[in-house]
Amino acid sequence: MRDRKEKIEELEQIASSYHLSAEQPDLFIENACQEHCCDWIEQLIPAQSLVLELGFGDGIVTARISQQARQYDIVEGATLIAAKARQAYPEAQVFHELFEHFVAPIQYDYILAGHVLEHVDSPVELLKRMRGWLTPQGRIIVVVPNAESIHRQLAVLMGIQPELDSLSSRDGLVGHQRVYDAERIRADFVEAGYRVEEERGFFLKALPNGMMLDYSAELIDALNRISARLPPRMLANLGFVIAADG
Repeated sequence: MRDRKEKIEELEQIASSYHLSAEQPDLFIENACQEHCCDWIEQLIPAQSLVLELGFGDGIVTARISQQARQYDIVEGATLIAAKARQAYPEAQVFHELFEHFVAPIQYDYILAGHVLEHVDSPVELLKRMRGWLTPQGRIIVVVPNAESIHRQLAVLMGIQPELDSLSSRDGLVGHQRVYDAERIRADFVEAGYRVEEERGFFLKALPNGMMLDYSAELIDALNRISARLPPRMLANLGFVIAADG
């Protein structure tokens, strides 16, 4: 188990080399996917809710969701990104802390855990901690990368990667420790004491990001919008709404 200092240092490295870097040509793809995901999240969260976001990232979710919340708090482990969040959203309360060490000052109606569980050392333990951060009727909105995505299935068939859940060089760049299939993530939810209320899939991704850099914005948008017509297990990301079970 890594200590707090090692984890912070890793987050700082990811922030500098990816989120705050002008040299990552695939950010337009990832940002378009986040925008599309926010269309779903906006419909789930009523106005004037108490909302906690785990990880600021590129700030896309904050920009879309924070305005409809009564209180919007952010937990961010990377110093530079936490500072960026405070500057961009002075009305939000930004906690510079690891998720595993965060102590919630209040209970929240909604916790946004978009692309979080694949990064942490012990996702089930974090989910258990998060139960104490929720109001009795609170919900957690989770998004994780899908091991069964079409692009991963093709990579296995072509011999590019050995298994569906094998981690790529890009996974290493952004700090992924795992990718999930639907059964694995649902098992983690059950072990942590949650039930799934809704499941969605996002982004029809047949190729790695590096092979889509010349795709038009219109094509990337269409690959996102067509997601609603397809089984979630085919798509690049899985989204869930979960509630404490009992």
